[in-house]
Amino acid sequence: MSAERKVIEEATRRVLLKDFLVQESARAGFGGLEITRTPMGTRVTLVCERPGILIGHRGELIKRLTEEIHARFQLDNPQIEVQEERAPNLNAQLMSEKLASTLERGWHFRRAGHSTVRRIMESGARGCQVILSGKLTGERHRTERFKAGTIKYCGEAVRLWVEKGFYQARLKPGVIGVSVWIMRADSKLPDEIVVKGAAARPKTPVPELPPVPEDVAVAVPAADPSVALPPEAP
Repeated sequence: MSAERKVIEEATRRVLLKDFLVQESARAGFGGLEITRTPMGTRVTLVCERPGILIGHRGELIKRLTEEIHARFQLDNPQIEVQEERAPNLNAQLMSEKLASTLERGWHFRRAGHSTVRRIMESGARGCQVILSGKLTGERHRTERFKAGTIKYCGEAVRLWVEKGFYQARLKPGVIGVSVWIMRADSKLPDEIVVKGAAARPKTPVPELPPVPEDVAVAVPAADPSVALPPEAP
């Protein structure tokens, strides 16, 4: 098998595994997935809002999920590790799922979008953007954006500081795509430059001019008679 085909098959397996885990951990609040190859096998790290629901009593549910992943995706000795999300309002995947659930419960899309943006910004994010696309109000496809704070769209800052999440809201008119972008509060943009030693350098005092006495007349230059003034408006 060629190297290109192996890369394609591995990427396809990761996408199918993520879709499967999103469905299985919907009640627990799926917040992210990380797959790592180790000498002992494949380690799958799941980030959930409520990990107890996914683990089950004495780990029965997580054992059954591990066996199903091994049988369906042929992973080498899969080991599932579940972590709890400490800041759910700053997790883009969790917020996209919550927004989709809000739309499915009948909220108006503008109210739901503004509420999600306000909730994210109040939690300490530097910027966020919510994109809703689909049949929002009519028969034709529309795209609505709700934005607050600072958000980047390209460059190294997006790869380092912007987290993206996507989910689908299934309504009667059709499927609405929900995309959430969150820029973390500790992000450092390329144009933010700090000069070392600038804060410790003493500032040069600006000399103040003495006040002008009231009895000193200020000379005003006389008007030049050769310069014609414009006529007054009637």
